[in-house]
Amino acid sequence: MNLSATSIVTARCVLEPLTVEHAPEMIGVLASDDLYTFIGGEPPSERALRERYRRQVEGRSPDGTEGWLNWVIRENAGGRVIGYVQATVVERAKGARADLAWLIASSMQRQGFASEAAEGMAGWLRGRGVTDIRAHIHPGHEGSARVARRLGLAPTSEMQDGETLWMLQE
Repeated sequence: MNLSATSIVTARCVLEPLTVEHAPEMIGVLASDDLYTFIGGEPPSERALRERYRRQVEGRSPDGTEGWLNWVIRENAGGRVIGYVQATVVERAKGARADLAWLIASSMQRQGFASEAAEGMAGWLRGRGVTDIRAHIHPGHEGSARVARRLGLAPTSEMQDGETLWMLQE
């Protein structure tokens, strides 16, 4: 499965396929230290972010086993970039699997943007044959847990790198 990100329109946002040129806008989104409480790391420099985006826009892992789909979330009302969503897609014999992630600027959290964008991305993926949708969420990250539940995901007992695997409920 060789997917390429295309624009996704939701009620309040447009998910734009990531480009290196998004880096200057995203610096402000990623600047808040509290965003890194659960995911680790620290706010990137613009140079580091441009380098990261250069790798991500390739669309595939270096060994070709994973597809990388990345979007920035642009709010319709103000035209501002407010976060990102991403999917790592792996082809399997029984259908493609996508591991999802999302991040919203601290100032825009608790307004439903993460759920709206993640639902838009998940619907886009399902429409292209992805049958298994998952997420890895830190056990203490209630905001991300709410988003996962909105997607129909449920926590499992499986842990990876300190995060709980969430999968579609059967």
